[in-house]
Amino acid sequence: MTTVASTPDKRARFDAAPFLRPIAHRGLHSRAAGRIENSAAAFRAAIEGGYGIECDLQAAKDGVAMVFHDEHLERLMAARGRVSARSAAELTRLDYRRRPSVGRRGGAPDGGGGPRGMLTLSACLQLIAGRVPVLAEIKRNRSPPPAGFLEGIAAAAAGYAGPLALMSFDRELLGSLGRLAPSLPRGWTVGRHQLAARWWAVAGAPGKDRAVARLLATAPKGMAFLAVDVAIVRAARAYLEAERLALPLFTWTVRTQRDRRAAARWADAPIFEGYVP
Repeated sequence: MTTVASTPDKRARFDAAPFLRPIAHRGLHSRAAGRIENSAAAFRAAIEGGYGIECDLQAAKDGVAMVFHDEHLERLMAARGRVSARSAAELTRLDYRRRPSVGRRGGAPDGGGGPRGMLTLSACLQLIAGRVPVLAEIKRNRSPPPAGFLEGIAAAAAGYAGPLALMSFDRELLGSLGRLAPSLPRGWTVGRHQLAARWWAVAGAPGKDRAVARLLATAPKGMAFLAVDVAIVRAARAYLEAERLALPLFTWTVRTQRDRRAAARWADAPIFEGYVP
């Protein structure tokens, strides 16, 4: 599955071929090597390995898209509070937390020089420079998102020459992006938390595949691909085949040998972490 043709729902054309490779979840990060997730070092390591890059986007106070996963700073940064409470300029000046395994004082390691602090989306794309494909997942922790957030993402993506696709769990956000930038490929991110807890209480619970199919049938219009939890990737593939939908299927987060087997059998590409493929 390499290309999705145009359809009446105005799905953006998506050349999936560059993305059909292992994709490093939040970059090729490594605690032992001092490479923090979603950092310049993690992205450089992914590029050097020839892996695609998955990254996360959060809104700064002034609406600038920042490359960061969490809503709050303290797990990774030498600061506390919400990402959305600080401007982009403030966030780029913050240091990552020092990791004990690295053994350095002051600041934070980035595994090989270059920017140490949080990246903006623009800086991230400038660093990657089209060398590997990028899947950018957009987070939404405020409703509505701050002014300029989605517009800035759309503008940065539209001006980027490399392979780039946007995705999100949030249906409304994906719809807004479709109106702002209809030519940009968008995908729906789907996780087990979107299904009732009872389907995960017992392995192989009857009816789970039907529940996954019902969920996927509610996908926003115009989706060029799906990115699903590895726990539901088999059911997702069965749904796509039953509905004869030629959508590329990515699966996350692939960590264990069992995950790797499932991804190899059912997905078009794994979004992985914790090992080197």
